[in-house]
This record gives sequence, structure tokens and C-alpha cells, in this order.
Amino acid sequence: MASHSRPDGLTQAAAPDAGIVRSSFSTYASEVDQQMLAWRDRVGHVVDALPSKAQITGGFHGRIDRHAVGDFVFTDAVTDAMLLERSVARVSTDVRRNYVFHIFVRGEVDTGVGVQKKRSAPNSVQGIIVFDMDQPFRVERSACQVLTMFVPRAVVEATIPDADSIHGRVVQHGAPLTQLVVNHALALSRDLPTMGAAQAARELDAGAQLLLAAFRKQASLTGDARAAVQAAVMSQVRRFVEANLNQPDLSPSSVVEALQLKRATIYRWFEHEGGLGAYIRNRRLREAADELVRFPHLHVIDIAYGLGFNSASDFTRAFRRAYGMSPQDARARALELQQASKLDLLSSYGPGGR
Repeated sequence: MASHSRPDGLTQAAAPDAGIVRSSFSTYASEVDQQMLAWRDRVGHVVDALPSKAQITGGFHGRIDRHAVGDFVFTDAVTDAMLLERSVARVSTDVRRNYVFHIFVRGEVDTGVGVQKKRSAPNSVQGIIVFDMDQPFRVERSACQVLTMFVPRAVVEATIPDADSIHGRVVQHGAPLTQLVVNHALALSRDLPTMGAAQAARELDAGAQLLLAAFRKQASLTGDARAAVQAAVMSQVRRFVEANLNQPDLSPSSVVEALQLKRATIYRWFEHEGGLGAYIRNRRLREAADELVRFPHLHVIDIAYGLGFNSASDFTRAFRRAYGMSPQDARARALELQQASKLDLLSSYGPGGR
């Protein structure tokens, strides 16, 4: 297969089938003090790799092979330990809304950073973790090999009732179906480089269905009728919350009373998201983050009051606790990302561009 290397370490392969886009990247070709920066540039369109001083001065080892077929993307990466973040500012300025499943072949991930979870859940796990790209997250990874599949939102939502709730969920090694998922992903990593587009599309779809089956099992959604009832009720709750985000008296009690639902059941179904109260607060904060970007000239206090917060200080405190930055900083970061995106677009059509 013909290919050409670039000074930045990226190798773009001429795929045998025009339906597949393949690329490989490694930091090994970069100077030691440029390796982490090169990695940040490579993955920065999706997630921020937050470097330590040691990684800047001492180097960072990472390589990634990427295969894209239609709306599916599969990657095989081996990296040193690192901290990854998809900030609320990036989510609010980015159009990616698929789901990403990380399958850890070696190493582990700290699930205690930036996602809601049960207090009894372990912090570091070996297994499979999923993130909704429409929600922010921040995780630490040990040195690892991780196989990653980006699955279209429509595919996930067609299989998982209330798909938003699987954000941050983990299926640990040893759980039902996990070994099947890992074996299929390892086979994909080995065989995708020589597959044609049609076969690759079938194998990626099969891998996605295995992943979704594992997470359905983990979420105890094993009966079609039971899953359908839960999906319908959860959708009803979410629609009610969305329609009343700007009402100051919106609360878990007002939701269950208005919809005449069983309090204990609804609270249990929202347990993974920290409870129904936490879900309402987080939806208000996410809407606020989007409004900070959509309406850059609107005062923060007006956004806070418009979404049912009692004061600017309450809003700022909740926002910082959820996203690790103030509303003002999130707005500034989003504007920086928008400006950088515009500059990239302009440069691609400048001299030597497309």
C-alpha cells in the first residue's frame, strides 16, 4: 500500500478502497520537547490533552492508527499516561454528537474525574468506558493501549433507551459480553488495514452492536417491554425538564407531581446521573453554557436568572463546581476556539491550501 510521511509524524495511507480513510500518527518523529505538543495538535479537534511539565520537558510517547468508514471511526492508540478533557466550552462550539467507547486492552482509566457516578463505584477500572460527546468530561488514563470506537448517535439511540444516561458508564473486564467485545476489537485492529470498505462497515457495525449489548446488560435493560417502558417514561421526564428549565420552582418533587409518577422509581432511574435534582441542575448549566456562546453580549446575570438560578453567585459557584471554570472563562475559551476554527478554515484555503 502506498503512503507518504509528513514532518509532523502523520502518515496518510492511500487506502485500497476509496470508502475507507486511514491514517497513522506517532510522536516518535518529533523532538522530545515537542512530542506532547504534537500529540495535542493531533487529537485537539476532539479532546484536549492537558500536559504536565514532565511531559513537556521529558517527552511523550504516543501512536495512533485511525480508520474511518462512513459515520464510524475506529482507532488503536498506545500512549503514556495523560489527562484528557472535553470541556463545556468545546462541547458548546463543536458539532460532534456521537458516542465514543474506549476499550482498554492494557492500562486503566480513572472514572472519578468529571462524570457522575455512584459513590461505591471504583475510581480506576480496567474495562470499557463510554462518553457522550454532547457532554463534557475529564479523565485520567494510565499508560495504556486503548481501542476506541466512535458510534453515530442515531445507532446508539436506536438500541439504548435513554441513551444520554450511559455517559461515563463502565463495563469492567469480566462482565458479561466484555470478552467478546475485546476480542472483536482486537480483530478489528489487526484486520482493518487490509479490509475493503463494505466488509469494514459490516465489522464496525457488528462491533458497535456488541458494545451496545454489553451496556444494555450493564444497565439491566434486558427485557424489551421493560426497556420500552423505561425509555418512554424517561423521555417524558426529560421533555418536561427541558420545557421548564427557566422555571425557578422546577424540582424533583414538581416533576413527579406534575407527571404523576412513582417517586422512588424515577429517583432510582436517575441515580447514575447523581439523582433527578442533579440532572435538573446539570441541564440548566449545560443550557447556560450554550447560551454563553450563542449570546456573547448577554450578561451572565441575565442567563442565570433566565434559567431559574436565584443569584449570579449561586450560578457561578455551581458552574465552576461542575466544569472547573467560571461562566466568564467558559465564554472566553469558547470564543478562542471559534476564532481558532475560523483561522484554520482560512488557512486551508490560503496559499498551499485546498
